Amino acid sequence: MTTDKAITWFLRCYVAVIFLFVFAPILTSVVFSFNSDRFPSLPLGEFTWNWYQLAYQDPDIWEAIRNSLVVSLTTATLATFIGFCTAYTDFRYQFRFKNAYLALALLPPTIPLIILALAMLAWFSKIGVSGRLWSIIVAHTVLCAPFAMAVIRLRLQQMDKDLEAAGWNLGADEWRAMRFIVIPYTLPAIISALCLTMAVSFDEFMIAWFVSGLNKTIPVFILEILQGNVDPRIYALGSFVFIVSATLVVCAQLLLSTNKPSTRSG
Repeated sequence: MTTDKAITWFLRCYVAVIFLFVFAPILTSVVFSFNSDRFPSLPLGEFTWNWYQLAYQDPDIWEAIRNSLVVSLTTATLATFIGFCTAYTDFRYQFRFKNAYLALALLPPTIPLIILALAMLAWFSKIGVSGRLWSIIVAHTVLCAPFAMAVIRLRLQQMDKDLEAAGWNLGADEWRAMRFIVIPYTLPAIISALCLTMAVSFDEFMIAWFVSGLNKTIPVFILEILQGNVDPRIYALGSFVFIVSATLVVCAQLLLSTNKPSTRSG
């Protein structure tokens, strides 16, 4: 076996081990969600949908799902809009302290979540709006906007600035040039950012736990179940959260890999 083949096999085995290490606990949770035994143990019991049925019949779970969907969808919309504006400002304009501008725009995800959560809680309590659903939305938007900005900025860096200039030369104002040239070019990245930020918000626990009050999202609701008796519904809920998040992330990646955006002249 040549050195190149040995390195190739080593890398493949390494990647396989990493995937196994990451996904084995998740897949185990999915398997236990169909297990008839109340406690996770081997050998497995009979196949059952019982834990999914119990979760489906629980109005508190539906309330948590509704809250998570409202928060994640609204957060994704706001974060993507802010991310687009931030990325376009970086792409379109030259100004002093641009590096500082980018550093501050990308700062929130680098802050430990517990610190960010405590800061948000203190701020919301100071202005008297803590414990509301839109408090989670604001906090999640702060966290997610840099992800959207990074995705859209990457797409804009691949765009030829002469395309926008050509639109201006043909009589289009800045708004029309953005509408018919910039936005169509970055549309895959915009939708990708929507999916990615929705997944981040849908999964996020720490900030939601601190600022949610009585408005529980699914991760917060799962923690409350864990603090009580052993409840196999958590495996059903965990599987649901995993499927939703994995679907959104896969969609984001597929859209981001689109290399042939369509543009229209206006």
